[in-house]
Amino acid sequence: MRVVIIGAGQAGAALAAKLRGLGHSGPITMIGAESAPPYQRPPLSKAYLKGEIGPERLWLRAPEFWADQGVQLRLGAPVTAIDTGARSVTVDGDVLFYDALALTTGSSPRRLPPAMGGDLAGVYTLRGLVDVDLMRAEVQPGRRVVIVGGGYIGLEAAAVAAQLGLDVTVVEMAPRILQRVASPETSGYFRALHAGHGVKVLEGTGLERLLGETRVTGARLTDGRALAADFVIVGVGITPDTALAEAAGLLIDNGIATDSHGRTSAPDVWAAGDCASFPWQGGRLRLESVGNAIDQAEVVAGNILGADTPYRATPWFWSDQYDCKLQIAGMNTGYDRIVTRPGEGGAVSFWYYQGDRLLALDAMNDARAYMVGKRLIEAGKSPDPALVADPATDLKALLR
Repeated sequence: MRVVIIGAGQAGAALAAKLRGLGHSGPITMIGAESAPPYQRPPLSKAYLKGEIGPERLWLRAPEFWADQGVQLRLGAPVTAIDTGARSVTVDGDVLFYDALALTTGSSPRRLPPAMGGDLAGVYTLRGLVDVDLMRAEVQPGRRVVIVGGGYIGLEAAAVAAQLGLDVTVVEMAPRILQRVASPETSGYFRALHAGHGVKVLEGTGLERLLGETRVTGARLTDGRALAADFVIVGVGITPDTALAEAAGLLIDNGIATDSHGRTSAPDVWAAGDCASFPWQGGRLRLESVGNAIDQAEVVAGNILGADTPYRATPWFWSDQYDCKLQIAGMNTGYDRIVTRPGEGGAVSFWYYQGDRLLALDAMNDARAYMVGKRLIEAGKSPDPALVADPATDLKALLR
């Protein structure tokens, strides 16, 4: 069986490795638009941007692994078409035929339109190696950076820039940073953390446009203020990369729509990772996380080989900012109550409840709270909120 994988990121690499691990001996071709071998993205906005690690430390596997496993890599060559009737893909002028096709195309950063100055020199996103390589020369002590967007990517970039001695301003259109993904308590924690490191956080303030003729020199805000900037980082979210799938006639619903096993609407075409949405609690869910990319891809690999295993998502995420490690378990959608649990040495966790049901938690420098909360959520257990809030409660006892 010939397997073609479009997308050489975390999900594509996990899928190819799992196929071989499960004993598949047929041809596997993994196609990536970037020229670099499959690599991890989370360190891009942290250790890699700081210059603490080189590109080879990002690689998911050493290049010789793929050769040893008989996985053909076609890098720097984006796919231009999928023909589900002929079971083929076109890449760099070649037509490759498949018996099973996996779409792990990931996502693309939202960019500012040219009318807002998004095409000026000195405006960057944080999604790929090339982005950070181009930006690194800008990251010098004393320079002024405006970061558009107060989500996790923007805040991680702000933390690195502040640690490297830059003058940092974060502009967030919503009333608070992290509003889309976190509670007011978590937002407040990170607002205070960044303020303590000299970062200026402007909430409830939109960007009218970037300033400059050919290169960005500043940003005009919707309240009339103008900020000077030597460069700008745009971190306003990502969108699933569905263009190829849509052109091929696949069903799109908040990403490439799959069933519970990872099958798309086309025969023998599968999807996994950031680009894919799947059934979840009566609706559809698309997760943007390393954990989901790996877990979903490995289930799809098994199903390509006939396992017939449904994907059971166990959402978890993380973010590193300064000396704070945020760990998130579960999905907080629909919460109506936050329970705060203080930890040791300034650690804290916020537990999301809907009525009496535990949905999720955010743990700041509290690995024990995270691990216990994650296990509780996965087991469908919801401890008494009063016990959770009491620092005298032995967390492990809640698992019994």
